[in-house]
Amino acid sequence: MRLFGRREKEEKAYERQCFSAEAGDGMFRLAADDSILEGGIYDGLRATVPVIDACFGKIIRLVGDFRVTAKDERFSDELEKFVREITVGISGKSLYTFADMYLDSLLTYGRAVGRIVTDKETQTVRGLVVGDSSLFRVKRGSSELEKQFCFYGDGREVKLPCPEKLLYTVLNPSPRHPDGVSILRGLPAISGVLMRIYQCIGQNFDRVGNVRYAVTYRPSGDGLDKRYARERAQEIAQAWSDGMQSAKNGVVKDFITVGDVDIKVIGAENQLIDTEVPVRQLLEQMVAKLSVPPFLLGLNWSTTERMSSQQADILTSELEYYRRLLEPVLKEICEAFLESCGTDCGVEVEWANINLQDEEALARSRLYNAQAKKLELENEETEKRRNGE
Repeated sequence: MRLFGRREKEEKAYERQCFSAEAGDGMFRLAADDSILEGGIYDGLRATVPVIDACFGKIIRLVGDFRVTAKDERFSDELEKFVREITVGISGKSLYTFADMYLDSLLTYGRAVGRIVTDKETQTVRGLVVGDSSLFRVKRGSSELEKQFCFYGDGREVKLPCPEKLLYTVLNPSPRHPDGVSILRGLPAISGVLMRIYQCIGQNFDRVGNVRYAVTYRPSGDGLDKRYARERAQEIAQAWSDGMQSAKNGVVKDFITVGDVDIKVIGAENQLIDTEVPVRQLLEQMVAKLSVPPFLLGLNWSTTERMSSQQADILTSELEYYRRLLEPVLKEICEAFLESCGTDCGVEVEWANINLQDEEALARSRLYNAQAKKLELENEETEKRRNGE
């Protein structure tokens, strides 16, 4: 099955360019137009700000595990084997790896694109590929419901034929941005300020933390002392340099001199600017955008047990949203495999509970419902006995 419907040689070269091209230079910069972002902006943002990359890792892992079952039990074993052993790209294996890569691209760029690689002779599914989403855009076609896929590479825009053969998902689409909006939208400017603060902190520590000394020699009123002031200053400088060099090698040497010699630490009277408040304000903006509780990122901010529970509930709703985006893609892949096996029975995707806290809450809810049901039955029995008397 051909992906783009071209001649075989052109198709292979084009697919290789679309799904293997590198996404820019990874520089951290802002685009002039939000609708067409420069390649590498969000990749550079994740590489520059570790807390953002940590948020993505937490979200992908917390989305959780899933199990795909065929509606026809006769194909259950083959489907389970396919889920475990399907090849993903050049280095991945299993449908779970594909889901992680697909979700990572969806969060980073606001869209994820992939395709199912099939054998041209047997039409069986050979593997899955996740494309570089920064090189793809979707636009409105000739009608309101028709869409066009475009590939941006080598400074040109190419329309992709047969878009129905692509696996494509967008995050938070809108009439102005039909190709989706990245979860990182709005963070480049804030991250730029945060990185400037960190850079200034590093420069201040280079100036103040790396201690430097000012050695001042003042000749006395004696004429002989003034006459040999230059020679004595050179001797003091040589002795001081020798002592500092020995300290680097782990040898401690005392500095002994005579006369009026003053030694001070350069910058010792200066204080570093307190950056705790502005840094926290910027991180709060990032955490609010990414919807990940601070305690999951190692940020020791004051919080209460009730607040932590509410933050966990908000994160759970976010993860459920990402699951709803992934589920149709997973179903399409598994149904394509079952069709190659000669059946169209369909599949069901069962998601595991997000964490143990959810299981504990469900168990507690079932316990409360059982206790309430028991009290209702006891009250009904009491009423019946009273009416019988």
